[in-house]
Amino acid sequence: MSKESFKYFARNHSELADYIINGKTNWQKLYELYEIYGENSPVWNKYFPAANQKEEITSIPDLINTIKNVDLDSVQKGITNIQKTIGLLQEIGIGNKVTTPIYEPRPLFRYFED
Repeated sequence: MSKESFKYFARNHSELADYIINGKTNWQKLYELYEIYGENSPVWNKYFPAANQKEEITSIPDLINTIKNVDLDSVQKGITNIQKTIGLLQEIGIGNKVTTPIYEPRPLFRYFED
């Protein structure tokens, strides 16, 4: 799915702009939903319930069709970004306990020991 197809989708559903104007969401979030779920997903019922009154998933084939609509590349990119963020936070020390003992000499004074 491309940005152009999302723009076309957003133009056809002007009620999405109302959510942006009211500060309930932003275009980035809507675009990510579009990339992950596509335009025929029940996720959009929250934004335009009158237009997409669908029955809930009641059978296995319906569930399989819903899973088929998930863009796995976008999901994988999201997971990769989360993993990179966690790695970066661990590198700078957030989330790790300091395990250096208090009695260990500082590097400057190691030369004067003995």
